[in-house]
Order: sequence, then structure tokens, then C-alpha cells
Amino acid sequence: MSDNAPRPELVIAIDFGMTCTGVAFCNVSTGEERPRCINKWPGRGGAVVDKVPTVLVYPKNSNVPSSWGFFSEHPAEQMSEGKECKEWFKTYLDEERLQMALRDPGNLGICPASIQEVERLYCDFLRYLYQTIQKKLQGELANRWEDAHIEFIFSVPTTWKPVPTVERFRSTIQRAGFGSHPNHRADIGLTEAEAAAVHTAREFPRLFKERDVLLVCDVGGGTTDLSVLRVTNTTGGSLSLQQMDVVQGATIGSVQLDTAFDTCVRQRLDMANQITPIGFRPQELDDIAWKMAKGREYQNAKCEYGSSDDDTEYFTVAIPGLRPDYVNVNVGISNGEMMFRRDEIRSYFDAQIAKLYELLDRQLTRIQQKFPEEQVAHLVLSGGLGNSAYVYRRLQDRYSFGNAPFQNARALQVKVAPEPQLVVCKGIVADRVQKLKTGTSVLNWRCCRASYGTLAKVAFNPQNPEHFGRSPVKDTFDGKLYILECISWFIKEGEPVSIDHPIIKKFTRKCPPASQYNPDPPRVFQTDIVTSNLDKELLPLVMNSSCSKLCDISSDLSSLPLTMFKLKNRHWWNKRAKYHRIEYVIKVALGAADIRFELWHDGQKLSKDNPIKVEWFTAEPPPQGFQQNTFNAWQEPTLKMT
Repeated sequence: MSDNAPRPELVIAIDFGMTCTGVAFCNVSTGEERPRCINKWPGRGGAVVDKVPTVLVYPKNSNVPSSWGFFSEHPAEQMSEGKECKEWFKTYLDEERLQMALRDPGNLGICPASIQEVERLYCDFLRYLYQTIQKKLQGELANRWEDAHIEFIFSVPTTWKPVPTVERFRSTIQRAGFGSHPNHRADIGLTEAEAAAVHTAREFPRLFKERDVLLVCDVGGGTTDLSVLRVTNTTGGSLSLQQMDVVQGATIGSVQLDTAFDTCVRQRLDMANQITPIGFRPQELDDIAWKMAKGREYQNAKCEYGSSDDDTEYFTVAIPGLRPDYVNVNVGISNGEMMFRRDEIRSYFDAQIAKLYELLDRQLTRIQQKFPEEQVAHLVLSGGLGNSAYVYRRLQDRYSFGNAPFQNARALQVKVAPEPQLVVCKGIVADRVQKLKTGTSVLNWRCCRASYGTLAKVAFNPQNPEHFGRSPVKDTFDGKLYILECISWFIKEGEPVSIDHPIIKKFTRKCPPASQYNPDPPRVFQTDIVTSNLDKELLPLVMNSSCSKLCDISSDLSSLPLTMFKLKNRHWWNKRAKYHRIEYVIKVALGAADIRFELWHDGQKLSKDNPIKVEWFTAEPPPQGFQQNTFNAWQEPTLKMT
């Protein structure tokens, strides 16, 4: 969020999840500091429930939902043959993942058919969510909802690329109604692992010591995020975190357990049908297996597995619509139910835990390589699957008590975050509220996953080894030689940068003076932003195939008179053409998964409350931080002046 925006009255954070969605908020206008959650949702009466299911139901051949959230769980919606249930669609906003799923014949008719359908599902669900948030929270405000200053902040998975996935998410948020009023703002905040770390650090400040290294693992429904952070400022009353490495992510989560159980049930139903016809069509068997995987019996068995409540050898799951007298002992069917050994669930967990080991091992290896003297003090688990007693025990057995095969994890302790399913939305709110109160975020240093720079031209220096073999070009205004398409790298991969202060990038451009034929020369300048995934030691001086264009930004200084800019070559003895030297600053604010630009001249912000116009291009992984840094002025990019 921009520091120039009015102070919000209400800060609202949304954790859009694969299986469930959570909303936290804080009424800043009353002096409140601790996040609260919406825990009474439509369709559940007065029951207290922390999250709402990320589910929609549509009548067949209709694009208008008949229900959402808990309403979608009503029998009339679940059992109707004329309706379709849509869920588990979060990860498909990443079009690459959607295309991979569509290539699997087993997903035919299950996953969305196109990215446009995914966007529609997002938009429909978020529209219902927005309406619910308004109804639940408008009573918190002294002003009308439409007039109040409200910030909506969304988390995103680490695996999402800023272009196009995060930008697609941002567009969907706006279409759903978030930020639709003049005083409302909708933005992308922390990644899920970062938010989990913030909430844990805020809730357990005495648990961590100064300079402790934390490895936070948010294992949700569809994705897992890792973040490595150092604890700082434990005595200042506003504990801070510094990111030590780029955030890592993988497709690991509880949904994969449900999918494995669904497959197992479907195979058993097929086997039963071959032995003794069960009385259902193949398509109906698919629906039955899915409903059994969603049913309370299996979900309870999954959540209890490995805990003290897991004290029986078997559990049963009702088979929807099966006649009670059907018996098939070969597949464990009797009395309208299918019987399972609890240890069958273990194989589902173990498949995900094996991936989790790989992800954690890779991260510990990276820390060892980057910080050979550091010890990781805590592995903090959050998210739905992170709350599993079995997952906790397996990770503890592997990484605690000196068991880890890593020198930097000799004293590592495994802990479960407080309120593991709410850490993301509460962490986002806590971070923003601390920033409003103290001027600094909880997570105030980040590392970038890629390098970012601007295209410019640099004065040719024949003594500089990097300039050997380059073909300089003479500037028509000042007559000096320059190398074109050079890159000024303002963020380098893996280097920590500050989130609380923008990067300051100075620019010097040239503009012809006013004349009879051109009384008001254009003062709109384009700047190319480029990115690279190379190691920072290998970053090139000049644009090449290892770099790609991220976006163009347009800096419009037309509102300023030419007299504000120094006129060069104005004396009678100057032989060269006159020109105005235009100096200005672009402030670059980098978020968890986005990048924003502000245009400044002579200490005044010219872009007001609107971002500089940005044209996005396909690009690689997202930027992750802000740095207070001022770069020397570079000459204009190698584009023709307009």
C-alpha cells in the first residue's frame, strides 16, 4: 500500500484457499491492533466457523451460481442431478497448471475447460465473498460503507508468477467488487508463507530470540510455501523479520490426499460392480467417489490421523444412494457403507510428506550454502495440513533432536503455529497494522527471486573492460559516445531489500526547445523494465537473450512547463543544437508479487494517486522486496524521442 494513501479505517485481509477461504480484519479507526476473523458465515446459522468453503454450485448449462460456500453443502445442492459443484479450482488460475491438467484424460469434465472459466469461478466466488464482508463489517464503521477508507489485502501463493497469474488475480478481484468505491483499495500483500511467519512471530514473541533463524512452512490445501527469516528487534516492542532467502513453493497439500482417497474409492466401486452389479452408471460412480472423499467420515479420519483421537483400527464411509442390503465383502461394503483401515490413509500422507522432505532438504541446503555459519532454530508449521499430528510427528522425527542430516539444523525445533488455519489472513493484517502504527512492517526485508533493471545508454569508456568490443553511438545533442541498451540493475537476485522504503531511480532525458513549428514538445518518456534469472554475478551489462522485458512504463511530464528544465547549449558560442535537460525520479515499490512505479520531480509527486502507466509483458518469477536506494542518474533509454 502506498504511504501517500489516506489512513484506512478498516484493514481487511483475504486468504483465498483451495478448500476454504478466511477473512481477518482490524478496525484501525478505533485504535484496535489485534486482528479478528469473520467466523459466522451464511448457511451455518449461528455456528462459529473460521473459514468458508471455496465452493460454488451451478445449475447445468448455466453460468449463474445457485449457491456458494456453506449453502453449497446443503443436500438439495449436493444431491441434485441438475446441478454441478465447482471446487478445488484455485491453482488453475495459473494457466500452465491448467493446461497440464487438461492434458490428463482423467481430468476431463472435472477441471475447468478454459482459463476464462477459471476467471469466472473466481469472480463469482469473490463477488459473494465481498457481499458477505460488507454485510458483516459495515456495522464496524462510523461512515457509510461506500464512503469509508477501507483496504482489502489478498495473499498469493509463492508459485504464482506476477505476469500473468497475479495480474489476472488482481483483475478478477476488481471485477468482483473489491476496490470499487473511491475510498476503497484492493491490493496484493504478503505471500502465504510470509504472512504465516508474521502471525507466528507476533503471537509468540518470547519464543524467539534476537537473530534466530526461522524456517516457516505453510502447508495448505493445494500449495506449500517456504520462507526463511531472521528475527530482529525483539526488544523494541515491534518485532521485525528479515527475509534471508527467496520464498520457495511447491504443489503439496491436503487436496492431494483427498484425490488419492477418491481414486481408491472409485477403484473399489469398479471392482464391486464387476463382482456384483451395484446399480449405478459409470458417471454416477465418479460422483459417488467424489462425495465420499468430501464426506464428514473420511474428512474426520484424515484430520484425526496420527492424533490421540485416532484410536480405532477401521473407519467407515457412507456410500450415497446405495441400497442398504447390498453386500460385497471383497471390497468391504455392507450396510450402505465402505470400510477402510486407518493405515490406508498413511500412504496418502506419506506421498505428500516425501515431497515435503525434498522441499525442506533443498531449502536447508540453500541456507547452508548461503549462510554457512547460521543455525536454523525453528521449523514452524502452518496451514491445514501443517496442523496434522501425523505430519508434525514425521517432521519432528526427521529434523528435531539432532536427527536432521544437515549441519545447520543440529538444534532445530519443530513447532505448529498458533491458529494454523488462520495465520495467513491474520498475518497480513498484523503486518499492515504495525506499518500504520510504527512506520515499519513486521516483515521489513525481503529477497528477490530475480533481478530487475532499466534499459539505458551509458557513456562509453574505452578503459573499461566491459566496454571492449562494444560499438558506441554519438548523441546528436551533446556529441558524446554512448553504449546502447545497457542495463542498470536496481535489484539483484537474492539480495535483501527493504519493504518500507521505495527504490529511487534518477533519470536524465533530453527534449528539444519550443519552436514556431513545435511550441509544446512532447515530454512523455518510455522506460523499459527488464528482468533476468541469472545469478547476480553473471548479470550482463547489455541486453541479451538471458534477459526479458517485464514492462514499459510511461513517465508523463507534460504538465510541467519547459521553463522548469535547464536549457543547454543556449549560449552564442555553443555550436550544438539546444535542448532541455529533464531530470526526474521514478520510485519503485516492489511487493510480494507485484511492482508499482511513482513519478516524482523536484520533490513533488506527479503521478498523484494513480500508478504510472504500465504495459506488462510475459515474464519470469516475481519481485519480492523494496530497497531504500538511490542510483546515479543514467541517460535516456535507447528509444526515439517523441
